[in-house]
Amino acid sequence: MNPHFALPDRRFQRVIGFALALAIAGSWLAIHAYAMFVFALTWSNWPVAAVMAMAQCWLSVGVFIVCHDAMHGTLMPGHPRANAAIGTVLLALYAGFGWKHLRDAHLTHHKLSGHAGDPDFDEHNPAHFWRWYATFFQRYFGWQSILFVHTVVGIYWLVLEIPMVQIVALYGLPALASSVQLFYFGTFRTHHHKPDAAGGGFADRHNARSEDFGTLASLATCFHFGYHLEHHRRPDVPWWALPAARRAGVGSVELIEKVPA
Repeated sequence: MNPHFALPDRRFQRVIGFALALAIAGSWLAIHAYAMFVFALTWSNWPVAAVMAMAQCWLSVGVFIVCHDAMHGTLMPGHPRANAAIGTVLLALYAGFGWKHLRDAHLTHHKLSGHAGDPDFDEHNPAHFWRWYATFFQRYFGWQSILFVHTVVGIYWLVLEIPMVQIVALYGLPALASSVQLFYFGTFRTHHHKPDAAGGGFADRHNARSEDFGTLASLATCFHFGYHLEHHRRPDVPWWALPAARRAGVGSVELIEKVPA
């Protein structure tokens, strides 16, 4: 671990992590409930619907990042069952994803980052966004997710009689857009190969790079997941502490030799 960056007390991490997770997931669920069961989409209020859809897209990214922290045990440090419980519930609500499958796949990604066998990487299209995204989508969006989404949509449309256009605009599109946002800022930009750069343009064996975004832009794009080299070097750092890890130089070239293999 980088000797220049120390994490806060575990109790403090748990309080902050849980409070932020509650705020993100709570806002996400509240907007979804309002958009489906209270709001009535019309031509006159489509600007409000657009704002809700964008907020829901961003919060969906945040929910996945919370689950990602749970995978690393950094959401509730020292409480693996709490991490698993929170991750299981949120991933199921997000798109019917299975906790164990995604957790194991993500840990494999850290072990094989940027190599064949890395479930987040398309070794056949290391610099092509849409082909890589298609591979990424197919690997993670399996039959369980398809069944979950179709069941939810079916209940909303056929049982609760919510207009399909409202379901698509305020549920389907934000969810799909969040997957693109998460992939673009959290996977493609941080792991794609630069053909004209030595070693693909990476600093070390992690085959990851970090964005030069400021803190607010980093939060807006992918909940600081763009500080990706810092994350790969220090997966014990929760998402909300990544800006501090960056300022401490965790992702700097000078500290490459100090990062454990």
